[in-house]
Amino acid sequence: MKSKLLIFVLIGSLYLGFSQEKKFSARDIAINEFIDGTLLSPNNLTKPNLVIIIAGSGPTDRNGNQNFLKGNALKKLAEGLSNRNIATFRYDKRIVKQIRNGRVDNNIMFDDFVKDAASVIDYFKAKDTFNKIYVIGHSQGSLVGILAAKDKADGFISLAGAGQSIDQVIIEQVEKTAPMLIEDTKRVFKLLADGKTTNDFPPALASIFNKQIQPFISNWMYYKPQEEIKKLDMPILIINGTKDLQVSEAEAELLKDAAPKATLKIIEKMNHVLVPIEGDNLENSKSYNESSRALSADLFDSIVDFIK
Repeated sequence: MKSKLLIFVLIGSLYLGFSQEKKFSARDIAINEFIDGTLLSPNNLTKPNLVIIIAGSGPTDRNGNQNFLKGNALKKLAEGLSNRNIATFRYDKRIVKQIRNGRVDNNIMFDDFVKDAASVIDYFKAKDTFNKIYVIGHSQGSLVGILAAKDKADGFISLAGAGQSIDQVIIEQVEKTAPMLIEDTKRVFKLLADGKTTNDFPPALASIFNKQIQPFISNWMYYKPQEEIKKLDMPILIINGTKDLQVSEAEAELLKDAAPKATLKIIEKMNHVLVPIEGDNLENSKSYNESSRALSADLFDSIVDFIK
């Protein structure tokens, strides 16, 4: 059960919190039939830089919440940047809107998330109301952002993004937490790589290999982050924390190796949900659903310095 939970969190979401005085205005925008989001614009700038925030996996809404976890992570990340004179746009993933409308498409693919992110970039480029447009992708959103930003954005920021394809990341997680399941894991991923599906896997791996989501996983694992980041002709910032339980510093270094001109920032004590952790893994795990926690100050400094 413990290993199953860790792997679920691996392709899970972002939760953290802080509060401060608001120095921006907010406006809800419908990008298209799939995507609704919130634009925050600094009050004292007429043409600020814009950051588009892309969430990690799962049915994550524009505020960084899903299921029973309500940390308002993306809302707080956006507000923190907008309070620092950077406009932000964050949006509900398309599955969120479908759940609310009671019409869930069970055939959503990873490529759909890339199309959605690209649509958001195109929408704001057409408006010509911002100086430059940057893309921030967290966890799964890092790869989505890499693919969507190509030939569209002015810069890209990876937050806790993997350098390996998702199958290799999960294989490493299983090897560490449940080595007795490693051969089954490799076998199923090989089938998915060949475009096949299967019901033959241990129940402990159901959160990864549920047959309904196998085509999505197959589509996701097709992309190799190291290969894709090489295609970006723009400034790149790669950020990871030393307390990240899910995506290690080595993953960030793989991205840096593939994009030598990128800036690599390893933030001491920051975990996967961008919160500083002073204690042990128990504190680290609990922080995922503790909305009172503040984001790393170094995180904001790194992003703002990069954009300026």
